[in-house]
Amino acid sequence: QLQLVESGGGLVQPGGSLRLSCAASGSTLDYYAIAWFRQAPGKEREGVSCISSSGGRTNYADSVKGRFTISRDNAKSTVYLQMNSLKSEDTGVYYCAVLRFECSVTTVTRTYRTVPIRYWGQGTEVAVSS
Repeated sequence: QLQLVESGGGLVQPGGSLRLSCAASGSTLDYYAIAWFRQAPGKEREGVSCISSSGGRTNYADSVKGRFTISRDNAKSTVYLQMNSLKSEDTGVYYCAVLRFECSVTTVTRTYRTVPIRYWGQGTEVAVSS
């Protein structure tokens, strides 16, 4: 069974950068679209970004456009989320997930409970604070 492990979270000052990784074990990620979600304290989980199985299509939530970049290395079965110009409102637990269908605009805009997910990772915590 495929398992996802996120890493790279931590404490960073506003304006700083972090790179999150989502590594798969038990199976390859080659054929799957992958998404990143986040959950801020006391808030609903929300979509952040997704990438198609080929890596040719990406989508971002408006709140992170121009600051975050999603990418994938299928040879390493790993998906990355490069986060730049971090803000306090980016604080939360970040989860990666294998999608049941391809990445689309609605993957990151619809209520996360309505997004068909195959597998979730356990999450990695990001704290943006001075």
